[in-house]
Amino acid sequence: MGTTDRRNEGARLRDAESARDELREALTEVDILLPSLGLDPVSLAGSYLPPLVELGRCHPSEARRLAEVLRRRAT
Repeated sequence: MGTTDRRNEGARLRDAESARDELREALTEVDILLPSLGLDPVSLAGSYLPPLVELGRCHPSEARRLAEVLRRRAT
């Protein structure tokens, strides 16, 4: 793997981390906690796909709150 490839991978990782952090911040603003929010380890291991943000698991009440916020925003 060349230096350019490593730089591209680093930039892709930083982008995914930034997206995760932005989402966590936005969810916090509406009092929603996704405790498993993170980066998908499988996508981090390969170079075929970009790193993915893993929304993870949450309590059913948090899922309902998220759905409520999304519905309000859609109208």
